[in-house]
Amino acid sequence: MTCKGICVRYKAQKPVGTGRYASGQRRCQICEIFIKWEGLWCPCCGYRLRTKPRNLKYKAKLRARVEADAVEIETKSISEMEQELQDEAMGKIKVKSKTKSKTKDKTLKNKTIKEKTIKEKTIKEKTIKEKTIKEKTIKDKPTNSKAKTLCQHCQKSFVFIDKHEKKCEKNPILLNQ
Repeated sequence: MTCKGICVRYKAQKPVGTGRYASGQRRCQICEIFIKWEGLWCPCCGYRLRTKPRNLKYKAKLRARVEADAVEIETKSISEMEQELQDEAMGKIKVKSKTKSKTKDKTLKNKTIKEKTIKEKTIKEKTIKEKTIKEKTIKDKPTNSKAKTLCQHCQKSFVFIDKHEKKCEKNPILLNQ
């Protein structure tokens, strides 16, 4: 597995404003080059291409970038749907002034389009709700399964409170003895 020089044809220039991995470039460790290639394997040496950074700092940057892009695409699609609904509503008003048979056909088409867009919206809302539920369940998991309680005498927290209270230095019963 050595570099045969084929990878030079697919050499990628460094993008301005975004990272290499975020823009879809991949790195071959054998050829030591970033390439613009859709496959998982290097066209030159056949070695597996890296699609994600190895450094934690850059991994976090890429993850944040991908999430921001996903949110942006989602907001664009929602605004496009709203625009389509407005256009359909305007089209429905124009259709009423024409003949009855044409209006019936167009209103049926508009109804089916509206139903499709409503279904798409509900599916997106469900996926958003599922994501938030997953995030909440991950956040709500307790870190320690054992609960701690405060000592009546010294006000320090302990898992096995009964054992501590018997030996507590500020316990008035032990002080009298």
